[in-house]
Amino acid sequence: MGVFSASAMGLLVGVVLWLLDLREAAAWSWRIGSLIVGVPLLVTVVRGLLRRDGGVDVLALISIVGALALGQDLTAAIIALMLGGGQLLESFAERRAGREMSALLGRAPRVATRYRGSELEEVALGEVVPGDRLMVRHGEVLPVDGVLASARAVLDESALSGESMPVTHARGEHLRSGTVNAADAFDLIAAAAAADSTYAGIVRLVEQAQSSRAPAMRLADRYAGWFVPLALAVAGGAWLATGDPIRALAVIVVATPCPLLLAVPVAVVSGISRCASRGVLVKGGGALESLAAARSLFFDKTGTLTAGRAHLVSVETFGTHAADRVLALAASLEQASAHVLAGAIISAARERGLALEGAEDTRETAGSGLVGTVGGTRVAVGSVAFVTSQAAVPPSVTSVLDRAVGEGTSLVLVAIDGEAAGALLLADLVRTETPRALRLLRRAGIERIVMLTGDRQDVADAVGAGLGVDEVLAEQTPEDKLTVIRAASEIAPCVMVGDGINDAPALAAADVGVAMGARGATASAEAADVVLLVDRLDRLAETVNIAHRTRTIALQSVFFGMGFSLVAMGFAAFGFLTPLHGALLQEVIDVAVILNALRVLRVQPVRASRHHLSQEDVDRLHAEHEQLAPLLDHLAAVAARLPSLSGPEASRLLGELEHRLQTELLAHEHADDREVYPAVAALLGGDDPLAAMSRSHREIFRLHHRLAALIDGLDPQTPDPQALQDVQRLLYGLDAILRLHFAQEEEIYSGLSYA
Repeated sequence: MGVFSASAMGLLVGVVLWLLDLREAAAWSWRIGSLIVGVPLLVTVVRGLLRRDGGVDVLALISIVGALALGQDLTAAIIALMLGGGQLLESFAERRAGREMSALLGRAPRVATRYRGSELEEVALGEVVPGDRLMVRHGEVLPVDGVLASARAVLDESALSGESMPVTHARGEHLRSGTVNAADAFDLIAAAAAADSTYAGIVRLVEQAQSSRAPAMRLADRYAGWFVPLALAVAGGAWLATGDPIRALAVIVVATPCPLLLAVPVAVVSGISRCASRGVLVKGGGALESLAAARSLFFDKTGTLTAGRAHLVSVETFGTHAADRVLALAASLEQASAHVLAGAIISAARERGLALEGAEDTRETAGSGLVGTVGGTRVAVGSVAFVTSQAAVPPSVTSVLDRAVGEGTSLVLVAIDGEAAGALLLADLVRTETPRALRLLRRAGIERIVMLTGDRQDVADAVGAGLGVDEVLAEQTPEDKLTVIRAASEIAPCVMVGDGINDAPALAAADVGVAMGARGATASAEAADVVLLVDRLDRLAETVNIAHRTRTIALQSVFFGMGFSLVAMGFAAFGFLTPLHGALLQEVIDVAVILNALRVLRVQPVRASRHHLSQEDVDRLHAEHEQLAPLLDHLAAVAARLPSLSGPEASRLLGELEHRLQTELLAHEHADDREVYPAVAALLGGDDPLAAMSRSHREIFRLHHRLAALIDGLDPQTPDPQALQDVQRLLYGLDAILRLHFAQEEEIYSGLSYA
C-alpha cells in the first residue's frame, strides 16, 4: 500500500506542478515516484540474475530505466504506478484469498478453563496436561483434544472441515481441538497436551502453506523464457530500423508483463484459499499445479478408501439360536476383551438395541479368542481354530468360511454351551462417498487408479473389485509402497493418498502426497503436500477440480494479457503507440487479467445439485437403513439354512420372515416412495431423476409378492423340495437387490449432503 501511495502521490503532484507550468519540478516529482518502485525492482532483478533466474521482472525494470534515460518522466511514473497498483491488487487478492487459512491462526486459543477441585481456574494453554478436566463455554474454541465428559455437545466444525451444519456428540466421544462450542457449556477430559492436539498440528500446516512461495510463478517464468527475448528483439528491431529509441521504449512499455507477474500468483493463491474453505490445506502452489497435471492416483486402502474400522456385516446362525441372541451373547462376553474386533461387535449389538449382560469366569487367549459365562450360559468367541477346540462345529461352517474369504471379511465364530451357534462376519467397509469420489476423479482427468495396501491379497482384491480400481497391489510394506511410487513418478506425475504412519514415506516421495488428516497420523500429514481436514474422500475430487480450474483461469489470464501485449508491441514498433499511451493501455490489460484470475474464488463444488440435504436428514435416512440391517442378515441366514431345515421349522421361519418383510421392509419402501423420493427429486431437478430407484421399488414389491405366494402355498409339514428351491432362489434375489438398492440410496443421500 505504501509503494502504491508514494508512486501515486509522485504522479499526481507532478501533474499539478506541470499544470502550474513548473515543468522541471514536475519532472523531478515523476522521477522520484518512479524510483520508489524502480529501486526495489532493481534489487529483485539483480538477485534473480545472481540465481540465473532472469524472469519477467527484467522488462519492467528496462521500461522504467529506459523511460527515465530518454526523458519520458511521465511515462516512467505511469509504469511505476502500474506496477505499484498491480502489487496492491496482488496483496488484496492474497488477503482476500487467504482469509480462511488466516482465520485458523487467529482463532487459536491462548488459555483454558480448568477444574481445580470444585472450582474453576483460567490457565495458560501450555499448562494443560492429559487427564485435566476442562470446561468449554458457549462460543469458545476447544483448546485441546479430549473426551466429552458431559452428556451432549454441539460443535461448529466448519473452520476445520468445511461442514456447514453443527455436529452433535454424545458422552465418551473424542472431540478435536479447534472446533467451536455452538451450544451449552460442557466438560472435556484432556486427552493430549496443546502442542500434541489436532489444532496445533493444523496451525503448523497452515503456517507452512502461508510461508511457501507460490510455485506457479515457475509457470510465469517458463513463458518469460521466450516472451522477454521476443520483446527485446522487437524493440531492438524497431530502433535499428528507424533510429528512434522512443519506439523501442514504447515496445518495452507495452510488453511489461504484469499479466505474468501478477495474474498467475493471484490465481494460485485464490485456488489455495478455495481449497482451504472446503476443509483442504494445500501447502503451496506447486502442489496445486502438480495436482492439475497428475494422471495416476495411488490409494492406501485402510482408512482412506475404507473407514479404517471394523463393522459387522452379517450374523450367520447354525443351530436354533436366533441371530440377535448369538450377537448379544458374543457382545456381552467381548466386553471383557481388548481385542480390536471386540469394540465393533459391542457397537453392533448396541446399535441393534440388544441388552448386554456381564460376563463371569472369563479366560482370553491373546489373538485367538475368549470363553466365559454370560447369564449362566457358557460362551466361546474367537477364531475357527480357537472355537473348534472349545466346542463342536458343524460342517456348514466351511461354507461360511469360504464366503468370508471370498468377500474379504473377518470371521468370528460363536459357540453356546459347547456347540457352534453362529458366526459374525466383520469387514472394514468402503466409505459411502468412495465410489462417487473415484468417478469424479476420473472425470477430472485421473486415468489410472491403483490401490496400494499392506492388507491380505484376498481382502484387497474384494475391495478393489467392488470399487473398480485399475490395479490392486496388496501385502505392501512401507518400503514396497515407496518403490512403487518412485517408479510411477519417473513415468508421469502421480498422487498418493494415505492416512497412516506407514504411508508417510510414499506420501513424501509422490509428486503430490495427500493425507487424510482428520484422524490420520501426524507423520503422514507432515509428509503430505495436501491435507484433507474433513474425513471425506470426495473432497480430494473437489481439490483436483479446483486445481484444474485454477490452472485454466491462470493460463487464460496469461494468454489474454500476452496476446494483447503482442498486438500492442506491433503497433508500437510501427509508431502508432507512444510510450505514454502504451503505459495507459497496459494498465487496462493488467486490471482485466487480474480480475479474471480472481474468478478462482468462485469455483463451485462438484455436485449434481446446487441444493443439499441437511446432515440431520442424511443421518436419519442412514439410521433407517441401519435398523433394517438385521432383517437383511436374517433373510440371508434363512436362505442359506433352508435346505437343511425340517418342514415345520422351514415353514415357521419363512412365515416369520414374510411377516417382517411386510411390516418392516415394505413399510419403509412405501414411505420412501411417498415422502423421501419426492423431496430428493426436487433437490436433484429434472423431470424424474429417481426413476431408476422407483423401478427398484417395483422390483422389490414384485419379488415379495411372489415370495409371499410361494410361502403361502407350502405344505407346513412336508413342503415340496422344488418349491423350497424356488423360495431360496427368490430369497437370494431379494437379498441382492435390497443390498444394492440400499447402497445406491446411501450414495445419493451422501452426495446431497456434500455441502
